[in-house]
Amino acid sequence: MPKRRRAALLPNNIALLQNLVRRDPGSYKEEFLVQYRHYATQKEILVTNPSGFHDTDAFLDQIGFIAQVCTCYPSDTKAFPEDLAELLSKHHTVLPVELREKIVQSLMLLRNRGVITSERLIQIIFPLLTTTNSKTFRKDIYTTLVRLLKHANRNAKAPKLNRSVQTLLFTLLESSDGVAAAPDGLWAAKLTRELWRRSIWDDPRTAEIMKQAALHGNTKVVIAGVSFFLGVDREREKATRKKRGLDDDDDSSDDSASSDDGEGGKPQIAGIKHRMGINKKSGKRARKLEAAMRALKKKEKGAGLPTQLNFAAIHLLHDPQGFADRLFSQTLSRSSGNKFTLEQRIQILNLVSRLIGVHKLSVLGFYSYLLKYLTPKQRNVTQFMAAAAQSSHDLVPPDALSPVIRKIADEFVSDGVAAEVAAAGLNTIREILTRNPLAIEADLLQDLTEYKGSKSKSVMMAARSLIGLYRGVAPEMLARKDRGKIASMEMNAAAAAGQAKKLQYGVENVVEGIPGLELLERWRKEQGLDNDDEDAAAKEAKDDDDAWNIDMSDSEESDNGWIDVESDKEYDVSDDGAGRPEDDESDEDDDSDDSDKEPDAEEQLPDAKRAKTENVVQNLMATKILAPADFQKLDELRTKAGLDKILHGGQSAAAGRHQDSVDAISLLGSKTGKADKEERMAAVMEGRQDRQFGSKKGKKDSQPHSTTNKEKARKKNFIMMIHKRDVQGKNKKSLRDKQKSLRAHIDKQKKSKRKH
Repeated sequence: MPKRRRAALLPNNIALLQNLVRRDPGSYKEEFLVQYRHYATQKEILVTNPSGFHDTDAFLDQIGFIAQVCTCYPSDTKAFPEDLAELLSKHHTVLPVELREKIVQSLMLLRNRGVITSERLIQIIFPLLTTTNSKTFRKDIYTTLVRLLKHANRNAKAPKLNRSVQTLLFTLLESSDGVAAAPDGLWAAKLTRELWRRSIWDDPRTAEIMKQAALHGNTKVVIAGVSFFLGVDREREKATRKKRGLDDDDDSSDDSASSDDGEGGKPQIAGIKHRMGINKKSGKRARKLEAAMRALKKKEKGAGLPTQLNFAAIHLLHDPQGFADRLFSQTLSRSSGNKFTLEQRIQILNLVSRLIGVHKLSVLGFYSYLLKYLTPKQRNVTQFMAAAAQSSHDLVPPDALSPVIRKIADEFVSDGVAAEVAAAGLNTIREILTRNPLAIEADLLQDLTEYKGSKSKSVMMAARSLIGLYRGVAPEMLARKDRGKIASMEMNAAAAAGQAKKLQYGVENVVEGIPGLELLERWRKEQGLDNDDEDAAAKEAKDDDDAWNIDMSDSEESDNGWIDVESDKEYDVSDDGAGRPEDDESDEDDDSDDSDKEPDAEEQLPDAKRAKTENVVQNLMATKILAPADFQKLDELRTKAGLDKILHGGQSAAAGRHQDSVDAISLLGSKTGKADKEERMAAVMEGRQDRQFGSKKGKKDSQPHSTTNKEKARKKNFIMMIHKRDVQGKNKKSLRDKQKSLRAHIDKQKKSKRKH
């Protein structure tokens, strides 16, 4: 009887029926078929009159019920996924919002249960991105696609699914491009950017999708593709660091600072504290110490995690030369018209310059295009100057870059302009010449270096940086007084030896050796490891000498006392070197004499110190095989050298900057003069970071201290305080006391008026 009563409730209680079907599908098949036939009837009514359908809640429950238990009856529900796909594709514009969301959720559930494939689900919901007018529905579809691809590529890449989705994105971009370009391709760019940021897609096909978006006919799609190549790698790196727990905020830095250090980090941090203990203590140095320690520990924490080789999107392009030419001709040339604003043109200009600098392309019309924007009155002129610097490399003909440098020198570097303008011009010229030193004439270079005596600090530093650049690259182009002692001596030595080198267009300098190897050699000398190697070498040489000696007793036993000698050689039969040829001994003497003479000859060279260091490094590379422990120690020494730069204000910021990008703000140089209110407030707030503000009442009570007279008076008995003047008030005052208080008040008022 109880079972019959429960069975009577099943048609109206779908949740209970769902639970029973999962437990015993065979016993409740008839009840399921009743609900399925009811669903089919409701679907026919909905298809016939979508706008007049009112039984939405019951239909939602039936869809959810069938999606949950369809795996129990696969033969009866094989048409269910296609029914949902047909409802969604044909009637999504008139369906209620709740019903559309339920259908998408049911399709996702069917995909998770293996009823339909991921490719089929994407084919169903992807076209709805561009056909629906509901922002909420588009957002749901977009979120579903991202979640689906993330789940499919969680443990391993799904190349078949990724390729099918990328094909759909290519088709969407091509179909929306043309004479009347539609912004439908914006969804393709948005989805690709999100998948790249999450490190789900990182292959060249993804870069090609965004390349096609950057060449699209619609302005919004073009800007989406351009901004992808400019900033998505920074977003991906930030997301990866956040996922690993390496955020740049102060909380995570403090947490990492409180963690235990590795064996390699302890001596470095101890050295920092030792230097801080010797030098004068100040709040600024203490904060600098904490920042350096946080940066070092964060680097050590990230070094222990498995790294993933991620290439920047701009490096994965298939045809960068064709892409740069088409992008420049379609968006920046005169034939493109004025459909882009100035900010959008700056973004495109930045991307084209990055392409030219990274891949060393040749787009000669780009430099002539920049000339009209290189004036101090141009809005956002530093962005154009940064683009000019980024687009320079050693394979650009000097004749193409010379007009740019001449225009910057004429417009920005002169006595009649402000110091900030001159500093920006000199810094831009230095950035261009760093990449192509042959792009300037010697006369113009010497004129620019004369600004090293400017009263403005930023101009003076920019001119000196230009001098420092050419001292190491081409000192012969500088004036004699600006070459410096070392460069002049090197030039004289090279001229005397007939080996004078000049910069040549198209010739690259090959770097030889291991960077920082001299640090390892210096550390080995400090630890005394070279002495051990010398002792081992001396022992080996002694063994070689013993090998030359002839054991007479053995020879007599073997050859009956006879020794084979050559008639044309003289032998020394003394006890010291029996059996050794005199020629070899004389050769050794000559070698020892040469080795004795080498230091004297080396001291006479003008660059003795540098030559000695190079000889030591070359000797180390030629005579010793570096073990993994040596490379680990070399990394520690490099880290220590970088930390010293951070503490002593070295050029760590310039060294850490990407070579293929130039910061427009850095071209302005160090700012001098009086700061405005915003900068002063920023400095004040920066100084308040480690300080605590607020009432000290609670803090004072928490510490042991003596009480004041007022506090003591509050705790006294009232009989003891009744005679006090403050308790009695004005009524008990005498006439004389009232006169005194009034006179004191009048005198006080007169004094305050005199001050004002």
